[in-house]
This record gives sequence, C-alpha cells and structure tokens, in this order.
Amino acid sequence: MKLKFTKMHGAGNDFVVIDAIAQDVSKVTSEQWRALAHRQFGVGADQILLVEKACRPDADFRYRIFNADGGEVEQCGNGSRCFVRYVHDHSLSPSTTLRVEVMRGLITLNLTADGQVSVDMGAPAFEADEIPFLTHGLAVRREAQDTQYAILLPEAGTERWISVVSMGNPHAVQLVHDVDAAPVREEGPLIERHPTFPQRVNAGYMQIVDRGHLRLRVFERGAGETLSCGTCACAAVVAGIRRGLLDSSVKVDTRGGQLFIRWAGPGKSVMMTGPTKSVYEGEVDLEDLQQSALVAG
Repeated sequence: MKLKFTKMHGAGNDFVVIDAIAQDVSKVTSEQWRALAHRQFGVGADQILLVEKACRPDADFRYRIFNADGGEVEQCGNGSRCFVRYVHDHSLSPSTTLRVEVMRGLITLNLTADGQVSVDMGAPAFEADEIPFLTHGLAVRREAQDTQYAILLPEAGTERWISVVSMGNPHAVQLVHDVDAAPVREEGPLIERHPTFPQRVNAGYMQIVDRGHLRLRVFERGAGETLSCGTCACAAVVAGIRRGLLDSSVKVDTRGGQLFIRWAGPGKSVMMTGPTKSVYEGEVDLEDLQQSALVAG
C-alpha cells in the first residue's frame, strides 16, 4: 500500500502528515504506523498526523494523531500547528482559521500573517479522573493554587513532586534547577509508565528563568524525548502560573525552538503560538517498510 505524505516539524517536533481525505488509510495497522515513524527503517517522526473529513457539523476537519509506537493519542500541540499549515498549503481550505475535531473535542487554529500559527488549546483540566490519574495513597502538597503529588520511582531510588495537568492529553510536570542536567532520559520512561497513570503520561521538566520565560524538556508518551512538545509547554506554563511563579504570557525555550504560551487563568483557554516548517514530500510503500522493520527486529 502506497501513501503520499509530507514531512513537517514544529520547533523540531517532527511529523509525517497524511491527507486521509484523498487516501484510504482505514486498513493501516499500528505496526505499519510504527514502521513509518521508525528513524532508521522508515521516514522517521515523533508522530503521524492524519487530515480527515470532520464527523461533526461544527468542525472543518478531523485531526488524528499516532505516536511513534503506533498508538493513537488525544492531542498534539506542535502537530496542530503543522496541521493548519498543511491544510492551507495543500489548498484543502482557503481559510486561515480552522475549527478542528480531535479525540476530546474541538480546537481552533489560526495561521497568522507572519507565518506563525496560533492555536486555541482549550482550557486545562486538573481533576484526576479527567487525566486520568490515580491519587490514592500519594502524598499531597499545595503551592498557591497548584496541587502537587509525590510519586515514588523505586527503580531510580527517589520520589518526584509533580503537577498534573490535562491539555486534552495527560502531563506530569516537575520543576528542576537545570533542564540540561535533569534525568529526562533516565526517569522520563519511569514516569511515563508509572502505575498512577493508567493511560501513561507525558513527563515534563521545566526550569524557570524568570516570570516570563522558562526552559523545557519533555519525555513524550510513546515517542521518547522529543525536541519540543506543544501540549507540555502549555501544561508547564499552566502549572507555573498556578504555583505563582509565572506571569500570564510566557516564552518557552525547547531544544527545537521557541513557543509562546498565554493563559489568563481558570476557565480560560490556553493560547499557543509557534513556527511550522514543511521539509519535503514523498510517497512510501507501507508493506515494504513493515517488512524492513520486522527483519531488523
């Protein structure tokens, strides 16, 4: 089965974007998505993004996301910016503002005159059952408006205090003194699969530079450490604001580039603005990729 695709990235968070309106992807398996995302034997991507026809009348398109491990997930902030750039560049819609259906609702995407993309990510959620997050037996502390939980990492011989936020997908954010020295690759996988998160979680490590500026690294659920993560940038800023450490407009430095996040407080949407880039277009045979990945083990 051959598929046409576009390789894109948003602040270094890279994607394979597929027009699933013009192409039938209904028989593509999770193993084939995983083979497509493989860095050595496939095209290579943190996530695969599908552009589909909307299923509801108040949406322009449907947006689906598959992680590098082949599993479908709820949301991807950097990917949503690439989504609207793709739709515009491929003449699927003349509008620079789109309402897009995702797994847990609608998001609004705006392509700005300077080439940046602004996304209304919706309001964050903090209730344990919305994330989902199992709080029974965990130590709890309050800091300003934020609730933090202590999760034990027996393999690392330590515990970490985390803020838990949903941006349509689950995030565990912790404050560190230096993101460059943070144990992202060692402890990120332990947090991602911690038993308190039945659907796993994105592990964010934030270093606050000043009230309008933070640095961020992320171990993404199903993808490993990525150069950037839009939803985690939103979650980190929300957590920092709730702790009284950040102002309402924050510049976020990731390893792949800068994002700008605004949040006016409870009940308000989080707004994210950042760059997008189309890298190249191509066509791939999924069966060939899958066989190569299987042979490689």
